[in-house]
Amino acid sequence: MKSIQLIAHFLLILVLGSLVAKEGAFIFVPFLWGVFFAFALYPISSWFENHRIPRGISIFLSLTLISVLAFAIFYLLLNQVLGLIRDIPEIEGNVSEKFVRYTEQLSYLLGERWPVATSGLELTTLFKFFDLNQTLFATGKSLTLIGIVPLYTFLLLYYKDFFTEFLVRYSSANQQAILYWVRDSGEVIQSYLAGMIRVTGIVAILAGLFFYAIGIKFFLLFAVFIALMNLIPYVGVFLSSIFVIGYVFLITDNLGYPILTFVSLWGIQLLENNLITPLVVGSKVKVNALVVILAVLFGGWLWGISGMVLFIPLVGVIKITLERIPEFEAFGFLLSDAVPVRDGADHFWTSWKEKIKFWRK
Repeated sequence: MKSIQLIAHFLLILVLGSLVAKEGAFIFVPFLWGVFFAFALYPISSWFENHRIPRGISIFLSLTLISVLAFAIFYLLLNQVLGLIRDIPEIEGNVSEKFVRYTEQLSYLLGERWPVATSGLELTTLFKFFDLNQTLFATGKSLTLIGIVPLYTFLLLYYKDFFTEFLVRYSSANQQAILYWVRDSGEVIQSYLAGMIRVTGIVAILAGLFFYAIGIKFFLLFAVFIALMNLIPYVGVFLSSIFVIGYVFLITDNLGYPILTFVSLWGIQLLENNLITPLVVGSKVKVNALVVILAVLFGGWLWGISGMVLFIPLVGVIKITLERIPEFEAFGFLLSDAVPVRDGADHFWTSWKEKIKFWRK
C-alpha cells in the first residue's frame, strides 16, 4: 500500500508540475537559461574578481565579452540570411524546371508502367504553411526572453554567495551533503555547456569546410545551422539535414551533390556521437540514451526547442539528486548508464570508445 501511495504521489506531482511548467514557460525558460549561463560564465567572472575587479564590474565585463562575440557571429549570419532571401526568386525560378527534369529522368528509369508526377513546385507554396502573425508574435516573445536572460545571469552571479548561505542555513543538520550536491550539480551543468560549445564549434568547422568545398554560397550560415541543431540529440540532425539537402538539391544540377551532402552530414554525425562528444564532453552527464530521448521529447512538448536543449543537463541534475536520497536511489540508478549493454563481440566503435577512455586517463 505504501508503494502505491508513493507512486500515486509521484504521478500527481509529475502531472501538476508539468502543467505549471508548461503554463509558466515564459517565466521558467529564461530563468533556467540564466542559471545555465551563470554557471558557464562563472570561471570568467571569477578570473576578473581574482584580479581585484569588483564583482559587479567583473560580471558586466564577462557578459560584454560574450555579447560582443555573439553579436559578431549574428552579424555574419544575418548578412548570409539576407543574401539567401535575395536569392529566393532566382532559386524559385529553377524549382519547376528541376523537378520536371528529374521526374522525367525517373520516369525513364522506372519505365512507362511507373509514371512519375511532373507537376512543378514553387517555393511560395512552402511558406503558406506559416502564419505571419504567429511568426511575428514568436519573434517578439523570443527577443523579450533574450533581453531577460542576461539580467537573470547577472543577478545569479552577483548573489551566488547569498544563495550558498541560504542553502547552508536551510540544511544546518546536513550542510556538507548539500554543498556536495551544489558542487556536483554545478559541475554537470558547467561541463555540459562548455563541452557542447566546443562540440558545436567543431561540428560547424567540419560542416563549413564541406559546404565550402562543394561550392555552397552561404556555407557559413548552413554550417552554423547544422551545428546548432546538433544540440538537439537525434532529432536536430535529422531536421537540419533535410533542410540543407533540399537546398543543395535546388541549387545544383547533379543529383550526386545532394547524395554526397547526405553521406557527409551523417558521417559528421557519427563522428560527433562516437568520437568527438565522448572525447570533448566526457561522461559528466551520465544518463542513458533512452532517458535522453524521453527528455528531448518531453522538453520539446513543454518548452519547444529550449526544452529540448535544457532538459538533458536537468535530467543529469535530477539523477544526482535522486542518488543522494536513500529512498530514491534506485530511480537515480534507472536514469544512469552505469550498466553498459555490450554486444556478443566488441565491434569497431566499442574499441574506439575504450581507447578514448584510456586517453582521458
